[in-house]
Amino acid sequence: MHRVSAALLGVCAFIAAGGVSVQMTAAPAVAAAAAPVADRQSAAAPVSPEPGIGATLSLERNTRGERLDVTVLKVVDPARTTNQIFAPEPGNRFVAVQFQLKNTGEAPYKDSPVNGAVLVDADGQHFDAALFAKTSAGPSFPASVSISPGDTARGFITFELPDAAKPVQVQSAMNSGFSDDVGEWTLVAPAPAR
Repeated sequence: MHRVSAALLGVCAFIAAGGVSVQMTAAPAVAAAAAPVADRQSAAAPVSPEPGIGATLSLERNTRGERLDVTVLKVVDPARTTNQIFAPEPGNRFVAVQFQLKNTGEAPYKDSPVNGAVLVDADGQHFDAALFAKTSAGPSFPASVSISPGDTARGFITFELPDAAKPVQVQSAMNSGFSDDVGEWTLVAPAPAR
């Protein structure tokens, strides 16, 4: 017991006599050793940009075995209406987005892709699909789509936006939009490299 107390007193005397300065000089060496780690992190590859037009994302439904490869094929902005009864309100326009859905799951896909699609503008406003809009962009998805495993379907989903709104992103989710797995595609062309 006396030996431990003596050793403890010796350590305390060492610290009081300037042992703290030893700690102080050791600290910069640790910081210097950590600096290359920070340099390696900043030199890591940048995060890949959000997928854009032409990109395919694999989405899962909340039910096992249901999976789609979803591709945004094109955007028609503005999309001219072919039905004056369901024309956009004054000061608004239609924007049509063409999707391709490929069933890569093990079960048939039966859902409404129109219900699961959202267009986002530069101000962060979200726009649901205009359900009855018909445009000259091309054939729209029907209210309900059924795709067998391995098969593909294409169709336009149309949104009504104010004339001043700039669409920047489109989102799609299975389960009529209630799936946790949401695909996001940018509609903004990347800035040219300098």
